[in-house]
Amino acid sequence: MPFLTALSASSSAAKKRMVSPMALLARSFASVSDNATAKPLHAYYPVVPGSLTAHLQLRTGETFTGGSFGATSSAIGETVFTTSLVGYPESMTDPSYRGQLLVFTQPLIGNYGVPKRTRDQYGLLKHFESEKIQCSGIVVSDYATKYSHWSAVESLSEWCEREGVPAITGVDTRALVHILRGQGSTLGSLSAGSQPLEESKIQWTDPNVKNLVAQASTDSVRVFNPDGDVHIALIDCGVKYNIIRSLCEQGARVSLVPWNHNLVDNLSSYDGIFISNGPGSPTHCTETIAQLRQAFEVYQRPIFGICMGNQLMGLAAGLNAYKLRFGNRGHNQPAVDLTTGKCVITSQNHGYALDDAQMPAGWDRYYVNANDGSNEGIRHLEKPFRSVQFHPEAKGGPLDTGYLFAEFIDSVRAAKAAGLPASQSVADESAASAQAATA
Repeated sequence: MPFLTALSASSSAAKKRMVSPMALLARSFASVSDNATAKPLHAYYPVVPGSLTAHLQLRTGETFTGGSFGATSSAIGETVFTTSLVGYPESMTDPSYRGQLLVFTQPLIGNYGVPKRTRDQYGLLKHFESEKIQCSGIVVSDYATKYSHWSAVESLSEWCEREGVPAITGVDTRALVHILRGQGSTLGSLSAGSQPLEESKIQWTDPNVKNLVAQASTDSVRVFNPDGDVHIALIDCGVKYNIIRSLCEQGARVSLVPWNHNLVDNLSSYDGIFISNGPGSPTHCTETIAQLRQAFEVYQRPIFGICMGNQLMGLAAGLNAYKLRFGNRGHNQPAVDLTTGKCVITSQNHGYALDDAQMPAGWDRYYVNANDGSNEGIRHLEKPFRSVQFHPEAKGGPLDTGYLFAEFIDSVRAAKAAGLPASQSVADESAASAQAATA
């Protein structure tokens, strides 16, 4: 039948054969879901003859076989996905991805290679968020074997091989993400070799049972921009370099301190306190939470938190945290500022969130996620304490909320100029409370 005749056919039989693209996509996803439920999925990728294969095996039974382009090793981690379109060097070096197998939904990865390890005036790597790859492995649909960018010095494959990180290409990441969205973030095993690992020999270990913050944090105090006019204590829970850079660019002296640093005994030394992002569950950071809880009682100057910092401030204030089904990771998350009604597009990377259904006395919600209604920030109603779940310092974008760093440092300067004391000592606070009780 000629094409135009077929196109204009109006018979009922022809109409029955017509299926919309969305219906075809729904059928495809339904097929994947059925396979995942009834029979474990085993998807193969046509690997170039002579090249090494790699295998992504989910604890729930699904297996994806593709080509290996990273280290010839294996790794266990929580399989999560990011919807970021750009910025894979920044994502892979973000300490918040520690212990995770990172799936990129952007189909083509590696096309602009990996840049040189150039450092800025503060001694921080310009194009990376830490000193090394932090994720346990990466999963992509199509790895670009030939990269092209004026600043690139090596390929993504060479970088992964050099740092001992396994990587797999040829995975149907749409099907994989559909599985992860359906059953939630799932433990996975990524290995290079001719055959998948035997199920009985895989040592499934959930990275979230460990204190990943303690692993990612600095073990000593480090000072950046020592000539800054205000002194900020930055609690390192797995800080991204661009957070340090953003504070330094605002003119602050930044003291990067360990996650369990004794803040309370040194509060008068700091003009402001900042709590960074970090990996894993916030419930492991009991020492940080205890320090913040005491600081809330006596500290008079600004406190700000990002991502893990938001969760730790919430726990210190009296809220609880819970694990999201598959987390929010990407550069396109909408967050609504509840003080202005303004919606901003944000970069995010977290698997846990605060339960803000009932806020503690003196606290209020600050931002809310416009997609799923999850918490995106909290603020104190009287003191200059607030936090956000997203990343205002985002590398790879968007930059909608970069102003929050300026607002924080401006508030720190204002408090210092007003002569506001940093804090009362805990002993003074206790004495005052005791005196008031007996009056």
